[in-house]
Amino acid sequence: MNTVFLFVTLLSMLGLGLPIAMALGLSSILTILTFEHDSLASLTLKFFQTMEQFTLLAIPFFILAGNFLTTGGVAKRMINFAISAVGHLPGGLAIASVLACMLFAAVSGSSPATVVAIGSIVIAGMVRVGYTQSFATGVIVNAGTLGILIPPSIVMVVFAAATETSVGRLFIAGVIPGILLGASLMLAIYIAARIMKLPRQPKVPWGERLVLFRDALWGLLLIFIVMGGIYGGVFTPTEAAAVAAVYAFVAAVFIYRDLHISDVPRVLLDSGRVSVMLMFIICNAFLFGHVLTTAQIPQDIARLITEAQLAPWQFLMIVNIILLVAGNFMDPTAIVLITAPILFPTAMKLGIDPIHLGIVYVVNMEIGLVTPPVGLNLFVASGITGLPLMSVVRAAWPWLMVLLGFLMVVTYVPEISTFLPNLLFGKAIQ
Repeated sequence: MNTVFLFVTLLSMLGLGLPIAMALGLSSILTILTFEHDSLASLTLKFFQTMEQFTLLAIPFFILAGNFLTTGGVAKRMINFAISAVGHLPGGLAIASVLACMLFAAVSGSSPATVVAIGSIVIAGMVRVGYTQSFATGVIVNAGTLGILIPPSIVMVVFAAATETSVGRLFIAGVIPGILLGASLMLAIYIAARIMKLPRQPKVPWGERLVLFRDALWGLLLIFIVMGGIYGGVFTPTEAAAVAAVYAFVAAVFIYRDLHISDVPRVLLDSGRVSVMLMFIICNAFLFGHVLTTAQIPQDIARLITEAQLAPWQFLMIVNIILLVAGNFMDPTAIVLITAPILFPTAMKLGIDPIHLGIVYVVNMEIGLVTPPVGLNLFVASGITGLPLMSVVRAAWPWLMVLLGFLMVVTYVPEISTFLPNLLFGKAIQ
C-alpha cells in the first residue's frame, strides 16, 4: 500500500506541475508520515547526510569548469582546429562540428553546455556555406549529447553516487563508447553528404593545422590533466574536478584572456545557481530512495524478476524501455536517482557488470535529452537558433536513429563498456 501511495503521490505532483525536486521530497515525506515510523528529525538528518558524499562534490566543480570554458573562447578554438582536421571531407563542416562536440565534451561534462558552446558558433557557419538550418541543428542537438558520455560526465558522477560504483571506472568506460558514437554520427553525416552533395571546406595546409592545434592546446590539455591525473593516481575524480575548475579559470582569464576578472563573479553566480538546483534534486531523490529501501521495494522487484527467471538480455531490454519512457518526461539526474536504487540490485543479482549498466544508463539519458516533451537539448537548440521546438524535433529525428541503434549495440555488447576499465584496473569484483 505504501508503494502505491508513494508513486501515485509523486505522479500526481508532477502532473500538477511541481518541480521534480519538490515532488520527490514531498511524496517521500507524506509516505513516511503516513505509513512509516520515522520522525521528521531522522528525515532531516538523511537529507543533510546526502550532501556529505565526497563524490557529489565533483558536480559543482565540473559545472564551474564548463562555465569558464563556455564563457571564454575555448570552444571557438576547438572548432577551428576540428574544421582544419576534417573540414575538407564531404559534409566536412558538420563532421567537424561533431568532432568539436567530442573535444568540448571531454572538458565540460555537460550536454546542454556542449550544445550552447558549439552550436551557437557552427550552426550559423554551416547555414552560411550552404547547409540547411534543419540539417545543422539536428546534427548539433544529437552530437551535443556526447557531453554526458565522454568523460568527465556529471551524469556518471550521479550514477556512481546512487549505486556506490567507482567514478574512475565509469569515466574510463565512457571513452570507447563516446568515440564510437561520435564516429557513427560522422559516418552518417558523410553518407548523407555524399547523397545530398553537401559542400566541403578547402583543405587546410598542415602548417596551418599545427598553428590551430597550438591555439587550442590549452583547452585540450585539460582532457589529459583530468584523465591522466585520475588514472595516474595523482588525484581522485572529485579532486580532478577541483583541478579542472582552477585550470579552466587560469586558461580563460590569464592564458587566452577571453574572460575578464570582472566577469568571474557572474560565472561563479551562474555556476552556483545550477549547482544548487542539481544538489536540491539529488538530496530529495536520495530521500525518495531512502523511502524505497525502507519499503523493501528494490528487494521485492529483484525477487519478482528472479522468480520470473528473466535472462540478463531480457532485463536489459526492460531497463531500456523504462529509461527511454522516463527520458521523455524527466531530467537525466532525476531519472538516475529514482530508478537506479530500484534496478541496480536486480542487475547485480543477474550478474550484469555495474559499469556496463552505468554506460547503458548514460546512453539512454543521451536519447532522453533529444526526445520531447522535455528534452533539454531541444530547448537549448531552439533558443540559440530561433526555430520552433517542433522544427528542432523534426531536425533531430534522423540523427536520433543513430543514437537508438548505438544503444542496442552498447546494451548487448558489454565489452564496449568494460574492456578499457578491466584492462587498466582489472575486472571489478561484483
